[in-house]
Amino acid sequence: MASSSKRIKPKIKPPKKHGPNISIDETWAKLTFNIREIQNHRAFTLSFEENYRLAYQMVVTKHGDMLYNGVIQLVVQNLDRLADEIIFPAFPTGLVQDPTHQAAEAERLLKALTKVWEDHTSSMSKLSHILKYMDRVHAKTAHLPEIIEAGRDLFLKHVIRPPIAGHLVAAILNFLHIERDGYVINRSAATGCVDVLLQLSDKTEHVTVYKRDLEPSILKETEAYYKAEGERLLETCDAPEYLRRAEARFAEEESRAHQFLSLQTAAALQQILQNTLLTPHLHAIHSMPYSGLDNMIDFEKYEDLARLYVLFIMVPDGLPVLRRSLKDSVIRRGMELVNAGSAPELDDGPGDDDAATAAKSKGKAKARPANAGAQSLSLALKWVQDVLALKDKFDMIWKTSFKNDLAIESGLNEAFESFINLQPRAPEFISLSIDEYLKKGLKGKSDNEVEVILDKTITVFRYISEKDVFERYYKGHLAKRLLLGRSVSDDAERGMLAKLKVECGYQFTQKLEGMFHDMKLSSDTMAAYRNHLAKTTPADIDISVTVMTSTFWPMTYVPIPCTMPSDLVKVSKSFEQFYLSRHSGRRLTWQPSLGNADVRATFKSRTHDLNVSTFALVILLLFEDVREGQFLTYEEIKQSTSIPDNDLQRNLQSLACAKFKILKKHPPSRDVNLDDSFTFNDEFSSPLQKIKISTVASKVETGEERKETQDRVDEERRHQTEACIVRIMKDRKHMTHNDLINEVTRQLASRFQPNPLSIKKRIEGLIEREYLERCEDRKSYNYLA
Repeated sequence: MASSSKRIKPKIKPPKKHGPNISIDETWAKLTFNIREIQNHRAFTLSFEENYRLAYQMVVTKHGDMLYNGVIQLVVQNLDRLADEIIFPAFPTGLVQDPTHQAAEAERLLKALTKVWEDHTSSMSKLSHILKYMDRVHAKTAHLPEIIEAGRDLFLKHVIRPPIAGHLVAAILNFLHIERDGYVINRSAATGCVDVLLQLSDKTEHVTVYKRDLEPSILKETEAYYKAEGERLLETCDAPEYLRRAEARFAEEESRAHQFLSLQTAAALQQILQNTLLTPHLHAIHSMPYSGLDNMIDFEKYEDLARLYVLFIMVPDGLPVLRRSLKDSVIRRGMELVNAGSAPELDDGPGDDDAATAAKSKGKAKARPANAGAQSLSLALKWVQDVLALKDKFDMIWKTSFKNDLAIESGLNEAFESFINLQPRAPEFISLSIDEYLKKGLKGKSDNEVEVILDKTITVFRYISEKDVFERYYKGHLAKRLLLGRSVSDDAERGMLAKLKVECGYQFTQKLEGMFHDMKLSSDTMAAYRNHLAKTTPADIDISVTVMTSTFWPMTYVPIPCTMPSDLVKVSKSFEQFYLSRHSGRRLTWQPSLGNADVRATFKSRTHDLNVSTFALVILLLFEDVREGQFLTYEEIKQSTSIPDNDLQRNLQSLACAKFKILKKHPPSRDVNLDDSFTFNDEFSSPLQKIKISTVASKVETGEERKETQDRVDEERRHQTEACIVRIMKDRKHMTHNDLINEVTRQLASRFQPNPLSIKKRIEGLIEREYLERCEDRKSYNYLA
């Protein structure tokens, strides 16, 4: 069953019609009374509809001017009344003497002005609603501002006017000064006034009153305040405290701009802080004695260094100043290491050959002191360790405090490169350090630990400019490790080669890899030789031979004469015949100075297995035919073995003067002289069954050896420079002198830093040999095919 309901239309009363008998004057009089009621906060007694109709009636009857001007007059009267109710105290422009009283006075003024503004805007909002038709029709047609906008202009003219404006600015500035001095203020009082000034604008300048009147005064006062603050802090604070205070000031002003003033002032305030607290005092802050940058680095004050970095990068000059200061700090510390690495123990002294020559003229020859090499090696290794420790220290600072800044990193790298290359023996020291690691420093290390250690050594290697010198030393140290079986790990050796190849390219490691290849071929050759002996006649002496390709191994390995016992000669000839039968056209040259031997020696107490050098073995075998109590003189040993004085002295010193005294020297002393004599030490005893007797020798080069090394390096550089010039000119055909010099320098920089004068000499040499010709302009060259 459907139901329906009848819709009833609501009854709406039609608006009252004002009869024609009501005059405009009466309408305005009534509207004037109602506007004043609104301004006196009695709008709740009025009818919005009635007031709107009255204003509408005046506009439609062409009395819009009367209405508009009348309302303006009423607003002005109300503003004058409100302004007269405000008491404006005077504020001193200088230093605040009574902060509490001044704050109270400022707060009273600012709150009063804010109250007047709120009163005015409240009444203007209500008026804008009842005069909406006037704004839409009359004001728009007459090109007049809407009433609420006109109300803001009137407020600016009749309230924010001199001297009131001056009092208002002074109050806000006093508020700022009081708060900056550490006193608590009522920020909301100032914020209300700032909002008023932000809403008022100057129509002629198209800028807010805040921007025109208040902000310039704030910035001027701020600049003066913080200029004095910077000088005061510099006198009373150390560097970390200065930075903490400055950082706090930046945070305070940022908060003040957000909660007190206006965001549009924040950037200007920060700029003033930068110009007053930072820029003028950058040098003074970081160079403060006992608290500046060096002190922070020494005591690892990462938090203070991070604060220094954050503040310094705020200003244009900050990062360059910090970068330069860090660079100077690294170089100063590095130079201390360079000076320590140039201690007397490491100074160029007479080489072994020089010592022998000088001593012969006096009737005796002295070997180098037994501990001289160890001392030199210790200082060399300490220099590398100190450099690595310094690098670790600044790397930690860079990561922790300087946020991995690339500009800082480049400055640190330049500093390390600078002082490392001021140590003339840096390539030798770095190679020695790697040698020690690869011989015994990596024992018991995990793969990750080995990787870290090798990476550190590569880091230091990366800084040296004379990489060709390092290559020569590294090749010599690697050769000894391979020949004497002292490498702690083949994987570590090859890992190091891989890292060097990444840094310097294939050509740098080509010969080094050739040495490993020779070791592998030698192992295969020895296996074949032992199989050959097993099928023919087994030898009494077990021999192990490493065949070295002369172009791969160090050029310093020249044959040293030595008269071998017949048994050793016999087994050597056997291997030589076997090898040459498999490789025609080759020639073998024996290097006894690089060999070692295991020999069983019988003493009164027991028998020991001795590991000695080949030269030491030859010396010991001489004593097989010497009866107990008899001795051999130095000259007799020399004549029987033909070993040069230098090597003979070192080996005799190892056997008779070191820890394990297999021989007795007469008279006893640490040095070997030409008139010494030796006997076999039957009384020798040791708890060890196997004893390794190392040859007394300096692992660090002597002065003469370094000179020879440098001469060979210079010779190689001359060849490399000429080859580079020819390679470039063959490709370019024609180049100017300067362009050729620059290109040669660029291509050789990965191995060493060539001298332009040296390049010029090589060019002259190539011209003489007709590889190049000088052009008529005398400033360029042609390649001659």
